[in-house]
Amino acid sequence: MKKQLIAASMATLMAVSMAACGSSAAPQATTGAESTEAKAEASKEAAAEAASGDKKEYKVGIVQFMDHPSLNQIEDNVADQLDKLSAEMGVSFNYKDFTFNGQGDASVLNQISSELISDEVDIIVPIATPAAQVVQAAVEDKGIPVVFSAVSDPVVANLVSSMEAPGANITGTSDALNTNAIMDLMFAVNPDIDYVGLLYSNSEDASKQPVEAAKKYLDEKGVKYIEKTGTKTDEVQAAADALVAEGVDAVFTPTDNTIQQAELGIYEKFMDAKIPHYAGADSFALNGAFMGYGVDYSNLGVETANMVADILVNGQDTKTLSVKTFDNGIATVNTDTCEALGLNLEDVKKAIEPLCTQIVETKTEQEFSK
Repeated sequence: MKKQLIAASMATLMAVSMAACGSSAAPQATTGAESTEAKAEASKEAAAEAASGDKKEYKVGIVQFMDHPSLNQIEDNVADQLDKLSAEMGVSFNYKDFTFNGQGDASVLNQISSELISDEVDIIVPIATPAAQVVQAAVEDKGIPVVFSAVSDPVVANLVSSMEAPGANITGTSDALNTNAIMDLMFAVNPDIDYVGLLYSNSEDASKQPVEAAKKYLDEKGVKYIEKTGTKTDEVQAAADALVAEGVDAVFTPTDNTIQQAELGIYEKFMDAKIPHYAGADSFALNGAFMGYGVDYSNLGVETANMVADILVNGQDTKTLSVKTFDNGIATVNTDTCEALGLNLEDVKKAIEPLCTQIVETKTEQEFSK
């Protein structure tokens, strides 16, 4: 049963995260130095407990930053994979009593962290950068390991010392965006683009680096661009209106939670103006944007759960367990929007096929189907 806490004052915290579609390729990070003997001994103990019929229970706290299609995908897949691993490893991962949603509010996230510490959970899984930052600040001196998911740049977010060797009680999975790849898709669909809108929230740390990368890319091509930002839905809508008024040829958004939450309220503005919106997550395309590109959030959830089990059951040390990153490669095209933009779907697929490992078609919906 999922728990939700609602703060008396809902001062929304907007910060970094993830959101996007992606490659089904295997994770490309290493697991760092491992103690084979320790892991073997831990596995023997788990097997012995399973044989005796007395399963060891691990309390797993899950803290989601906000309701969001891609973040919901991660939570669902973390839960499903923990259930599978419980059966395979002869232990019990109890996450149902310790799952919370912060509703994008800093005070709520702090309350959740305090409650999980009081509950003496064995590990915490914060989903998205803002949740990871609050959780880590709360538990860093408590000895509770943290495995984050969907943190675009853990180093810039001051969560780990390096991707290869986190160096503390925290590691996890990253949804880092290959900005140049999505810009390549944009120009593959329309090589004649000469004015690009950059739409993002300047309060989200994760958006800063990909926006700078996009500006560098466009500068090198000699393409004009304009930046518009918003930290809440009405500001995002105003920013979208401004981009339409500017007459941009296309709009780029990185893995930005603020913009994604507003996508259902802005996609028609771009669609009616015949402006394709390219973004760093499949959830954008699900919510009406023309194309999303990035990591596979289902796989992100599975690998996050695998890291949890590796730490709790096999004794892996978070300090040396590398942050896992994934190949970008899946482009998600909204076929409704494609048609409304006056683009031929088969021509679009032919243009981007050499740049993707997979092309997925979707229609405008609120949430992904489970």
